[in-house]
This record gives sequence, structure tokens and C-alpha cells, in this order.
Amino acid sequence: MTQEEIEKLRVINQTIDKLITIKAAAEILGLSERQVIRLKGGVMQHGPAFLIHKNRGRVPAHAVSDELAKQIIDLKQTKYAKANFAHFQELLEEQEGITVSYPTVYRTLSEAHIKSPKTHRKKKAHHRRKRQEQAGMLVQIDASPHEWIPGLPCLNLHGAIDDATGEVLGLYLTKNECLHGYFQVMEQVLRHQGRPVKLYCDRHTIFFSPKDEKISMEEQLQGVQKPLTQFGRSMQELGIQMIKARTAQAKGRIERLWNTLQSRLPVLFELNHMTSIEQANVFLLKFMEVFNEKFAVEAQNPVCAYRPVDSDVDLGAILCVKHTRTLIDGGAFSYGGLYYQLRKNNAPVPALPKAKVTILEHPSLGVCCAVNEELYQTEVLPERPKNSVSPSVSSSKKNSLPASPPEDHPWRQISRKPSPSYGYEKDTEILAMLDDLFSSVRAWA
Repeated sequence: MTQEEIEKLRVINQTIDKLITIKAAAEILGLSERQVIRLKGGVMQHGPAFLIHKNRGRVPAHAVSDELAKQIIDLKQTKYAKANFAHFQELLEEQEGITVSYPTVYRTLSEAHIKSPKTHRKKKAHHRRKRQEQAGMLVQIDASPHEWIPGLPCLNLHGAIDDATGEVLGLYLTKNECLHGYFQVMEQVLRHQGRPVKLYCDRHTIFFSPKDEKISMEEQLQGVQKPLTQFGRSMQELGIQMIKARTAQAKGRIERLWNTLQSRLPVLFELNHMTSIEQANVFLLKFMEVFNEKFAVEAQNPVCAYRPVDSDVDLGAILCVKHTRTLIDGGAFSYGGLYYQLRKNNAPVPALPKAKVTILEHPSLGVCCAVNEELYQTEVLPERPKNSVSPSVSSSKKNSLPASPPEDHPWRQISRKPSPSYGYEKDTEILAMLDDLFSSVRAWA
């Protein structure tokens, strides 16, 4: 018998011998009076063995066998070493066909002194912002640096999540946090869901110009517009309002998403033998569907707030980098240190001298050009195009001597500016005056 059962037997014997009352025995053992009466009767009828639990030495029907427990421990230490306990329980069912509950997995691994790689810190009490009532009212967008693919350096995962449902709307992996990554995420959102009403993002210069806060209210009333980044300009063209988050906690929905994905995606990438960014981006499209089925919730209001994108809208012409240039001779322009020539139907476009054009740069389109809302393809030129001058005129100019102005040309005229005189036109008059003056002086002498 255990020490606890021996203590129960001592108290029950004192109750039988009427040394203590049933009420006092219940207080000592921490049991109800009814339970003490039942134990007293059992000991008097069957002896001290009545206090021993009847299931002692018996294996429960739902207990995990030693072989299964050893298999679970071996899988956790080898194949799924980087997975947390909750993800590991899901992988056992999906990959290995082992159906066990999370408490069973937790108890089995804890008894083997195995700790989860995802530690939980003590939560701080804070005010949590309520979800939006409708899907599409607010979409949070951000990027997270992490060692997503085992064996590769730190990469950045761009993502977007719906605030009302927690549905992941887009994921795209790049080497650095960049404009191209956010354009790819927004293209996924626009093609599969539509245009959200608002976009919630941080104060990165990809989203907001650092000079937009320097414009005063008076300047805005006078018509001075805030400078827009390339991303801000594209969202303005789509009619999507951008909201600036002052702290990371303000967009906590997507911050918590990064915690979940950083624990799960590296394990899945390794299990599926992902070795490049291109392979991972293809895998992420299927991963989002499975993830949303498991974790997305229903919005309070079933009416969707996403607005459809018109069929005639070319997203590639909006989600791109735009610059303005002026055409030079030969219908060409300079961009990025290279010269490009406009082409239409694989033929050069007639010269449009001094015309203002809009340059569109997109990975899928390359470098295109828009003139009067008409899109043209471009071709890189090996050098700057020369002036379009006929050969006869150019040869005559080379052989002819420099032109000489005629004799009566104003440039050949001698300057006839009057010399300074002090009331006298010639020097001879001054000499004659001096002679007369000295002669009169000598006559007086």
C-alpha cells in the first residue's frame, strides 16, 4: 500500500473504534462524509485491501502502447525535430497516419524530457482591437525576415491577411523586403478576392514617402498634394485607402501570423525538399488553401466588402514602377543608363520628337512605354540614336568651308565711338589756344 492509503486506513480504523467522528475523519482526509461512510463499511467488510484502487496494475484500454510511444519519440527527435508539439501532432496524422490527441503527444514527449521549440511567454494584459465586421474592410500587409528555407540565408516573406476572418490572402518570398514582393502579394489579393477598402501597413518608405508628414494643413488646403511612393500611387489608382500603423502591436493580426508561419513553414519546406525561392513560392499557393481551411473564421457580417476589379483593367500596368521621360531623335528614350526605342507590331514607331511618355517597368512586362494611354513595347539600342539628317546635306556640310560675313556686315564695321573731349573736337585747337595764351603773357612782360 502507498503512504496515502496507509494514512486513510489509520483514520478509518480510528473511526471504526469511535476514537474520532465521521465528520472529523472527513476533514482530515479531505473527503465528503458520505465517502468516509462508504470507506468505513468497505474496510469492515473486505479488510484493508478495499482501499487499494481496482485499476492498479491494469493497462487502460485507450493507453498508448510502449511501441507507439517509442515511435512518437523517435519521429520527434529525428524527422520532425523542428516542429512544435501542436504541429507535430498534425504531422503525425497527415504524414504518418498516427492518430493521437494533443494531450497524449504532450504527455509522451514531456515524460521523455523533450521540450517544444516554440516556447510560450507569459501573456501581458492589453486592449485588443476588435475584428472588422466584414471581410474586405481592412487588410493588413507586412513582411517578415527569417530563415524560411533550410540551408539558405535569411529571406523575407511578404504577406497579407484579412482582419475580419484571419484568412491569408497572399504570400510571396524574396531575398529582401522590396516593392516587387508587395506588388506580387497585392496581385494575389486582387485576382482572388478583389479590391479591399483599406490597407493597414507600417511606416516603411515603400508605402509612405518620408516627406508626406512635412506638408502642413495650410499647404494641403492650398492644393499641395502629398508625395506618393510607387506603391502608394498604385493603391490610389485602384481606389484603396492606406492607413499608417504607428506600432507593430497595432497590426497584431499579421504579427501573430508570422509567429505561426515561422514555426510551421521551415518544417514543411524541409519535408517537401524545397531548395529555391521559386519552388517555395509555388508551394505557398497550395499552402494558403490548407492553412485557411484550418484557421480562418467566419466574419460577423456575411456581406463581403471586397470590390471587383474591372475586366478591362490591366493589373500589370498598375502594379509596376512608373516614370516620365521625353523622346529624343528616332523615337527613343533613355532609362536606367540604356537607350530604348518604341516598337509596335515588331516595327519601330514613327518619330514623336519631344513627346512625353510614361515608362512602365514590371517583371512580367519588362520595360514598356505608354503614349496617350496606348502601350508600346521597347527594344534596347546598342548606343544613342543619331540625328536623322539626309546624307547629301551632311556631306555638303562636311566639305564646305566656314561661312565668312561680307564686307558690309555689321560685325566688320570699325567701332566709331567718339573719343572723350572736354569741349574741343581736335588737339590742334588746344595747341593753338595755348600758343595764343603764352604769346599774350610774353607781350605783357
